[in-house]
Amino acid sequence: QVQLVESGGGLVQAGGSLRLSCAASGRTFSSYGMGWFRQAPGKEREFVAAISWSGRGRLYADSVKGRFTISRDNAKNTVLLQMSSLKPEDTAVYYCAADDSGWGRNPGSYDYWGQGTQVTVSS
Repeated sequence: QVQLVESGGGLVQAGGSLRLSCAASGRTFSSYGMGWFRQAPGKEREFVAAISWSGRGRLYADSVKGRFTISRDNAKNTVLLQMSSLKPEDTAVYYCAADDSGWGRNPGSYDYWGQGTQVTVSS
């Protein structure tokens, strides 16, 4: 089992940057695919980025491609989401998730979720 705790959210002006961090417990972190999702008020949870267990495979939503970078450090049980050129439409609660059988865009395939961290981008 994996427990996930996100941090790094906050209030930032449009064009600014934030780095989200997800700390994972458990000795098998390196065997999980990891993803970041977000949910804005009144909207469904949507895929942001995912990374394979090795870190060699990465996926991004079209809306964040070129602005966000996902990475992981298996020695530190951490996955990061570096966000740049932030826009007001990036405002949402951001969730970290772990998938014990793969990695991808579908939130339904992820087995463990963090509590989320709020990101607010002002115009």
